[in-house]
Amino acid sequence: MKWNIRSELYYTKSHEWMREEDERKAAVGITDYAQDKLGEVVFVELPEEGKEVEKGESIAVIESVKAVVDSYAPVSGRVVEVNWDLEERPEALNEDPYGEGWIVKMEVQDKEEVSALMQEEQYREHVIKEEEEVE
Repeated sequence: MKWNIRSELYYTKSHEWMREEDERKAAVGITDYAQDKLGEVVFVELPEEGKEVEKGESIAVIESVKAVVDSYAPVSGRVVEVNWDLEERPEALNEDPYGEGWIVKMEVQDKEEVSALMQEEQYREHVIKEEEEVE
């Protein structure tokens, strides 16, 4: 598979990843697969720090040369940190989606929601199935 899918991350069906940073805090971004499908990212509309979000709610709007899409919260919680560097360097989402391309850090409200997310193997199967549907 040509996309980088990491074992330490959790994934959503809409191609967001989440990495637990400590007991309550998690970083969130879009997957390597998502950035590849979007193409060159040219703009990211970011949320305000302190924003309360429900699982599945839009947390950012990503504009690429191909499309404008929402990025969704993988879990419910509060945005505690925003990657403002993306305003100046939206291409970080393409270049380093799991590193410099993180979008927000959230305070996780409900740990049960984390266990409902996909792990590496489930997400890999999800991507394969999605690619087969496109062909």
